[in-house]
Amino acid sequence: MSVVVLDFGSQYTQLIVRRLRELHVLSVVLPGTADVDRILKEAPQAVVLSGSPHSATATDAPRPDDRLYDLGLPMLGICYGFHLLVERFGGHVIPTTRREYGRAELSTTAGALFEDLPAGAHVWMSHADSVESLPGGWRVTSSSSENPIVAAESADGRLVGVQFHPEVSHTPIGTAVLERFLDRAAVARDWTPEGMLDRISRETIEQVDGERVLLAVSGGVDSSTLALLLARCGIEHLGVFVDHGLLRSGERETVAASLRDVGVNLQVVDAQERFFAALRGIVDPEEKRRAIGREFVAVFEEVAQREGPFRLLAQGTLYPDVIESAGSESAANIKSHHNVGGLPEILQFDLVEPFRLLFKDEVRVVARGLGLPSDIRDRHPFPGPGLAIRVLGEVTPERVELAREADRIFVEGLRESGWYDRVWQALAILIPVRTVGVAGDERRYGDVVALRAVTSVDGMTADWARLPDELVDEISRRMTREVPEIGRVVYDVSSKPPATIEWE
Repeated sequence: MSVVVLDFGSQYTQLIVRRLRELHVLSVVLPGTADVDRILKEAPQAVVLSGSPHSATATDAPRPDDRLYDLGLPMLGICYGFHLLVERFGGHVIPTTRREYGRAELSTTAGALFEDLPAGAHVWMSHADSVESLPGGWRVTSSSSENPIVAAESADGRLVGVQFHPEVSHTPIGTAVLERFLDRAAVARDWTPEGMLDRISRETIEQVDGERVLLAVSGGVDSSTLALLLARCGIEHLGVFVDHGLLRSGERETVAASLRDVGVNLQVVDAQERFFAALRGIVDPEEKRRAIGREFVAVFEEVAQREGPFRLLAQGTLYPDVIESAGSESAANIKSHHNVGGLPEILQFDLVEPFRLLFKDEVRVVARGLGLPSDIRDRHPFPGPGLAIRVLGEVTPERVELAREADRIFVEGLRESGWYDRVWQALAILIPVRTVGVAGDERRYGDVVALRAVTSVDGMTADWARLPDELVDEISRRMTREVPEIGRVVYDVSSKPPATIEWE
């Protein structure tokens, strides 16, 4: 028995699945247009219709198999999914004159989905269409000052829809809303994270089928957990850690020591010169990622020829990497990743990506189950392209060193103040702008560094961290004092959406 999530291309589709997993429900993602016979193979107890970058008002918008509505299953429509339900049963959806993104406050709540939940709860919006009128017999169950129809349900309560996204962490009541939907649908709750680890281990062993595996190691929790997984599964592997010159301060030494301590067979490759040569003259972020991806693959191929043979390349790719690189057939492309969208079309390896349907916090659950030390398990995410995407504009050794020093001071300040473990991710971005300042009695121009720290659970949504003023002040003073080239420090107060966590 399961809950089938029909994916219409939302950036949050797999996040719906993750929330259902947290509620111990087996859930399966299928394309939004999946044939009803395919849906029935999953023995669904309920169906969730995801959001989408499309508009339900468009004639060519993706829609579910019409026979789905004849199955009598409980259904929850989220944003676009809500609009599909409304349109299908005779209501009306219209484009809004004012798009609604980010936090909103509910002014009224009613119905089973909101039982015992506060009327003033905050929810997360991301939509360009709104429900103008409901189908006959339906009733409004929630509204806000901006929108009179935020949620609604059919007369029998079997069909429910919400305009907001209950699956994201910045809808605090979201999990409770999903839980009430599951209760109403009488969905069985017998799925566990321990079963997830068992499944991943089994499927990885089956895919590898006794072959040696080349492992791409970044030193982050994802690739480190994967290295330990391969070792615990008895899979012969060679971990390759590429020093591309775009690492954080002390990263190479820390990574090598930590991973070798947990038994990873690791080889460090110094490839700084070739990466900087490949990045010379490039300013476009996507071109940077593709150039880095090509060099990574070239290094792996050279190691494979020298140490091989290897047919399989293992990577710690996560679902946010996949979905933001348009891994879903109808999702919008946000950016490429060196281990997804940055790979060349012709690859000499078959990929092994056991975590590609997991989120960061789920990988940490796997890591805990495998016994990965906490100092590796709880590190902030760090992008595979490294500081190249935190140096806006052309990437040079000199500019990377400035970004590295700024990053070092920021991270040290967070650790010393106790804030490091209170934020999801922190980064310093070197902006290609020089501003006027004063040093002593002299006028000078200096570089600008933007600081960004965010709170999140999974990286799919994030809010800017409210660091203490005195902490930001101290970090700014240290940067301009210890790195003379830095003349100005600013703090990023943008949430995701609309902004991504990284600037590039």
